[in-house]
Amino acid sequence: MTSKPTTIPFAALALAALATGSLWAEVKPNPLFTDGAVLQRGQAVPVWGTARDGEKVTVELGNQKVSTTAANGTWSVSLKPLKEGAPLTMKITGDNTVTVNNLLVGEVWVCSGQSNMEWTFAKAHNAKEEGPKANYPKIRMFTVTKKVSAKPQTEAVGKWVECAPETVGSFSAVGYFFARDLYKKLGVPVGMIHTSWGGTPAQAWTSFEGFGSDPELKGYVDSVKASQANYDAVAAAYPAKLAEFQAKKKEWDETVGKGFNEQLKAWTEATAAAKAAGQPLPPKPVPSSPAPNPPAGPEGNQNSPTALYNGMVAPIIPYGIKGAIWYQGESNASQSKQYRTLFPAMIADWRAKWKQGDFPFFFVQIAPFNGQPPEIREAQFLTLSKSKNTAMAVTTDVGNAADIHPTQKEPVGQRLALAARALTYGERIEYSGPLYASMKAQGDKIALTFTHAGGGLVAKDGDLKGFTIAGADGKFVPAKAEIKGDKVVVSGEGVADPKAVRYGWANVPDVNLFNKEGLPASPFRTDVD
Repeated sequence: MTSKPTTIPFAALALAALATGSLWAEVKPNPLFTDGAVLQRGQAVPVWGTARDGEKVTVELGNQKVSTTAANGTWSVSLKPLKEGAPLTMKITGDNTVTVNNLLVGEVWVCSGQSNMEWTFAKAHNAKEEGPKANYPKIRMFTVTKKVSAKPQTEAVGKWVECAPETVGSFSAVGYFFARDLYKKLGVPVGMIHTSWGGTPAQAWTSFEGFGSDPELKGYVDSVKASQANYDAVAAAYPAKLAEFQAKKKEWDETVGKGFNEQLKAWTEATAAAKAAGQPLPPKPVPSSPAPNPPAGPEGNQNSPTALYNGMVAPIIPYGIKGAIWYQGESNASQSKQYRTLFPAMIADWRAKWKQGDFPFFFVQIAPFNGQPPEIREAQFLTLSKSKNTAMAVTTDVGNAADIHPTQKEPVGQRLALAARALTYGERIEYSGPLYASMKAQGDKIALTFTHAGGGLVAKDGDLKGFTIAGADGKFVPAKAEIKGDKVVVSGEGVADPKAVRYGWANVPDVNLFNKEGLPASPFRTDVD
């Protein structure tokens, strides 16, 4: 009698494949190496991805051909430095072949931070005017999909997008204006790897090792250690907590949410009508009970120390880059003094992880806003003296007292590009506004000196303003300030023996000291504590 063939369920086959270790694995490059990518010129080019253990992987690009053997499911090779030129095709061969088309070689920069870096071009103040001009196929942006993680990840989710009037709207506005100015000046392709998340603090963008042993940052070290120790228990309990939340949320939606949404809709309509009629606005409704909060996941959230480094920076390392631009600090304003330590530590951390030396790191000083104290701008200013190869774009003239997201992003990108043109590409131009350097008491006056005076110090639109002065009692009063050659001389009524000067020392500085190149001076105080 003939035996009946045995049928093995597909699920069992899948489990068997997993048990024997990636039997069906294919050669796959990291998502950064996909069609349209920009590779950094003039330095070794790391290329990496995944494959079956023991599989021979060969990477071909131009006249280069490099092979390696995959181990632990991964492979990596290093190509010799490339020159900019015509679009290239990369072929990656193992058990299968992957072809990556339309590769350019030029300058690659990371743009990162929180919401003001994430702010899209479509919401910039001059998007309607500049959008139709944004026809730059050699400018490309890879936007990293948002992800939090308790452990460093290896793959960034995203794709390279060519700059065109139809696509630029989704680009980081600051990143675009920076890239546009570099492209116009250098005439080579510019790639931007955009990795940012609104409302996030610098500790989320720092690796565990980056906190080091500094006592100022010990709390973050302890937090990460605790979350790692509790990870397995939290992960095991999470499904039940999530199910409980979903049940409570469903009940809330049915018993409270539907009625509240109707009230909210009616309130929105009534508010619009009241505004149009110039009448008092109706009070906004509140739900009879608050909606339940979802449980905290084992990966933490976007504000957890290391969470965004692990999820959104680690996956793009060691991609070849020229440098980074950064717009962040708002979420650390309540701990401004600690930021003096944290921010330089984060910069050093990225440089250590990339292993490309002290690559350029240019950042934006927080713009004027009612909720942003001067101490956070001071922490950023002080970072210049703590971290090599850095520059700061001052934005005292393009802020919005009522909005933490000023829409004037073009000047920000332009000023960052000035720093790159001068410090990275060797152009002999002034790239910064005046920065306080020293003071000297002269009787009842104090003389201030500045670096980056450029072609000379100027008071924009009238007499100098924004200066205050104090004697030994520490009481600051409005000061008279005058430009005397390359110095600013400050005095104050009733202050016969001045000890300290402050400039722009307010949440919303009203200031007008510039250099002749049109770049504003950074706020400062001589009495740094």
